[in-house]
Amino acid sequence: MTQATANTPEQKDQYAVRTILIGTFIVLLAMGTRATFGLFMQPMGLEHNWPREVFSMAFAIQNLVWGFGAIGAGMMADRFGSGRTIALSAVFYACGLVGTRYATSVSDLYLSAGVLVGLGQAGTTFAVILPVIARTVPVASRSTAMGIASAGGSLGQFLVVPTGQLLIDTYQWTGAYWIMSVVLASTLPLIWFLRGKPAAAVGQQQSLLSAISQALKHPTFHFLFWSYFVCGFHTAFITLHLPSFVTDAGLNASTGAIAIALIGLFNVFGSFSAGKMGGTHSKKNLLAFLYFMRAFGILWILVMPTTTFVVYVFAAWMGLFWLGTVPLTLGLIAQIYGLRYAATLSGMVFLGHQLGSFSGVWLGGKVQAITGSYDLVWWIGIALALIAAALCLPVKEKPLALGLTPAGA
Repeated sequence: MTQATANTPEQKDQYAVRTILIGTFIVLLAMGTRATFGLFMQPMGLEHNWPREVFSMAFAIQNLVWGFGAIGAGMMADRFGSGRTIALSAVFYACGLVGTRYATSVSDLYLSAGVLVGLGQAGTTFAVILPVIARTVPVASRSTAMGIASAGGSLGQFLVVPTGQLLIDTYQWTGAYWIMSVVLASTLPLIWFLRGKPAAAVGQQQSLLSAISQALKHPTFHFLFWSYFVCGFHTAFITLHLPSFVTDAGLNASTGAIAIALIGLFNVFGSFSAGKMGGTHSKKNLLAFLYFMRAFGILWILVMPTTTFVVYVFAAWMGLFWLGTVPLTLGLIAQIYGLRYAATLSGMVFLGHQLGSFSGVWLGGKVQAITGSYDLVWWIGIALALIAAALCLPVKEKPLALGLTPAGA
């Protein structure tokens, strides 16, 4: 049964539930696997004698490729269908993990963990899968459904990160990469159920280029783009560098892994709540609140002594406000600009997220290498959180008329 053949209310409900479950599961694996990369930094570095800056650059390349790739994946999904796009991306992802396992030079690492994995993430995460979910549910349930999928990404972080550490401890980092690649490849049969593309609009038609032009002329799109930049800066920097920050302070490696997992656990509640509240409250105000509250969490870990308790409180706090930005930001894209080219426009705004991710992971490695500390990056994170909160407030939530950009909007 596809969306086109789901004619009765019961069939539509079954199709929507199945799409949400499968889409959430794929996001869970894709985001959960991504969150394990910080765990591989030390064992791979010791074996290959690679400094921390090498991994920071590989992860930065990955995020940049993911960002640009998300635009291409969104266009491909809107033009040729989501199933082909997600399947191709899953293949890239699995091949990238295997390539990382066999990387023997820095250039190998950049190609596999950077380029291939980045292309894989472009079509197996939020920018493509959330628009697929959005178009299968009624408008009233759209924000909640996207919140569920975003929570799946956080649940993946909670489940896959400790599993990744266990795999590394049991099979070494080489075996862990093999196992994770096989698990990702096993999702290919499920992707069949996510095939399809947005229905053509009835009446007046809008071209892809017209939709892109309309968004780029709209100030709200730029507010969302640059606030999403801050989201990427925070999440990528913390995901990659928190385990090393913890061990630098004299705590054991498992503390860092548990902290990353706790962020995921608490964000299951945070993402779902953000999506749920986005259906009944102003999404832009919720976004501003999330960014503002992140500043307090970062201030906590910066000024408090680095103990296990302090790290876990930080992880729980940040988890509450971690990926709740995703259903709200992409929900605003669908709400303001419509669903026809939502995957493309979501990919474009997601590029802002990934530019922030690139900046966060690169700057983290660079600052730590020069100063021996992450303190400067934490302070920058606080400033950016406040800037992002301010950027969200002037967002105009009213849907745009087809092909029109209201003056002063």
